Amino acid sequence: MRLSLSVLALASALAAPATAQEVFPAKLAGHAYLPALSLVEPPADAPRDAWISGKFTNGARVEQAMSVEGNTGKGYGNHGTGISLPFIGQPVQGMSGFAMTRAEDGSFYTLTDNGFGSKRNSPDAMLFFHRMAPDYETGTVERRETVFLSDPDHKVPFRIAYEGTESRYLTGADFDTESIQVLDGEVWIGDEFGPYIIRAGLDGVVKEVFATELDGKELHGPDTYSVFVPAEAGTDFQVQRSGGYEGMALQPGTNLLWAMLEKPILIEGGETEGPFLRVIAFDPKAGEWTGESVKFQLAEGATAIGDFNFIDETRALVIERDNGEGDMAMACAEGATETAECYPNPAKVKNIVLVDMSQTDDEGFIRRIGSIDLLNIADPDAKALDGMGAGGDHFSFPFFTIEDVIAVDETHILVANDNNLPFSGGRVPGEAAHNEFILLEVPELLAAK
Repeated sequence: MRLSLSVLALASALAAPATAQEVFPAKLAGHAYLPALSLVEPPADAPRDAWISGKFTNGARVEQAMSVEGNTGKGYGNHGTGISLPFIGQPVQGMSGFAMTRAEDGSFYTLTDNGFGSKRNSPDAMLFFHRMAPDYETGTVERRETVFLSDPDHKVPFRIAYEGTESRYLTGADFDTESIQVLDGEVWIGDEFGPYIIRAGLDGVVKEVFATELDGKELHGPDTYSVFVPAEAGTDFQVQRSGGYEGMALQPGTNLLWAMLEKPILIEGGETEGPFLRVIAFDPKAGEWTGESVKFQLAEGATAIGDFNFIDETRALVIERDNGEGDMAMACAEGATETAECYPNPAKVKNIVLVDMSQTDDEGFIRRIGSIDLLNIADPDAKALDGMGAGGDHFSFPFFTIEDVIAVDETHILVANDNNLPFSGGRVPGEAAHNEFILLEVPELLAAK
């Protein structure tokens, strides 16, 4: 008999308040990275267009490879990142989710996002997922396999960027793939544009695409194919841009997918319904939404989530973050006009939160059990790599988008960032962020109930 959250749930009256929690310590146990400028060749049958990627990130077409340096943007100091577009090949960058189920060789399934940040600028950015294995002895990450997503059977319900090709590979103009799970030999991917849930084989071939339903109504984002300008926020679309499924957790025992929106839903008039996120249940076996949903309360200062994975039948880890980037120790002075050597919007809220999905209050908020602070990690054993937070006994993970978390064993979790190549820094002003994988020892957090 399949258990559901309603069966597992404790009485609401016994549930703790949604925001009550304890902060637990974290210790760095391992550190590895994939270099920022890591590229992969497109498949042999991909369109020639895919061999030069990032041609549309500068506002107009740019054909000359490696001719336009990436920049963090005005809000982040206008730092150049030292890496230039367009790329020869496809960037591996942007680790945007870990699957709870590992591959047979022990490597982790992880996902690259839509490419360069938006539907408009990513039509030549191919979509793919990987098997990756961090090695903490060498400080390196091995990419063991890359699988490209394609739609040869015309399962996608709208025109794709490579519509007229035989191979029909998917790109960042089609979906913004941000979360991944593997179940019974199939891949399930959460998308931000629709938002959609995509069912595909381990070969990357799409089998089905499911639109989102909440409370019996279909939810749309501003980039959904059926939404046209002019469109009214809260009426024509309810999901914010880049606010779809950043996290999607596979629940052990039920095999339900719990898809968490990255940002609060919009209501009529364009305002958000509150500082919380919807978490909606999907049944992969039945291929339909169950009608169950709960709410995740954001902490003060947090604006979004980055990933979401269960550690047992009811408890799960959530990455909670603000939009800041860079260590507070390198923050710009108030009112500073010269920002080349500092961060004007440093990281302040970067948490891993443990929640109990079986405990909800009267308003449907799940219980926050406890958290760790990714900006305050102990490093007494000097595990941090040189140039990436090494020095002293303190380690910080101050990246704009931290989008991967998974439990490794009873005492450790693995966390990784999306480096938004080539538009994010985080470690050193003027340098592109690498894809860092950190192993954290957090026994108290994982044992908390």
